[in-house]
Amino acid sequence: MYLSRLILNPRNRRVQKEIADPYQMHRSLMRAFPDDLAPDEERVLFRLESHPRTGALTLLVQSWNPPDWSWLEAPDARGYLLPEHLLPPRASENPATKSFDLDLASGQVLAFRLQANPTARRRLPDGTRKRVGLCREEEQMDWLKRKAEQGGFRLVSARTSNQAMVGGKIRRNGRLHKLRLLSVRYDGLLQVTDPERLHEAVRSGIGSGKAFGFGLLSLAPRPA
Repeated sequence: MYLSRLILNPRNRRVQKEIADPYQMHRSLMRAFPDDLAPDEERVLFRLESHPRTGALTLLVQSWNPPDWSWLEAPDARGYLLPEHLLPPRASENPATKSFDLDLASGQVLAFRLQANPTARRRLPDGTRKRVGLCREEEQMDWLKRKAEQGGFRLVSARTSNQAMVGGKIRRNGRLHKLRLLSVRYDGLLQVTDPERLHEAVRSGIGSGKAFGFGLLSLAPRPA
C-alpha cells in the first residue's frame, strides 16, 4: 500500500470549496490514478486534518497503487498546495509518498485514528428503512466496538472528538443529490485480535462515506 501526504493551501479557493464538499476533493484525488482501474484494483481513502494550533491542512491519502501527483502541476491546480517557503521545517517534499507494509501480531497494542461516519439503518414511520447518523456518544462507541469485532481488533481505549455535519453533492443516475453526513473522529488504543482481518480493515477502510473522507484507519506504535 501507499501513503501520501499533501499539505494544502488554506487560502486557495479550490481547497476551500473541496473542504465544504469533500466529494469534490475525492474527485480531485482520483486524478492521480488511471481511469480504467476496476473497483477491486484500487481503494483510495483519505482524511483531512487541521493542526489545532497553526491551522495547517494536511491531507493523508492511502491507496493500493502508487499515485501520480503530476496533475498538481497543471494550471487548474495552481496554488492547491502550500507554497514551498511556507512549509513546516520537516516537510521537505510536498506531496510526499511512501510505500508501507503492515507487520501485525496478535495481542499487539497500537495507537489508532479514524475519521468515520457512524450510522445505523432505522425504520421510518412510512415503513421504509434509512441509514441515519448516530449522534449520541454511547451509540458512536457501540458502533466502533462492532466494527472492531468485525475488523480483527478490540478497543483498549477510545475517545470521540470533532463531531460535525459534512455536506456534499453526488450525481447518481443523472440526478444531483445533496447529502449531509455525520463526521466523528476516534482516537485511542487498540489490540490486534486477528492480524489478517485488521490488515483488510486498514486496506479497505471502515464504515460508509469513504468518498467523503471517511474510513481511513491509521495505526502507529503505542506511545511510550
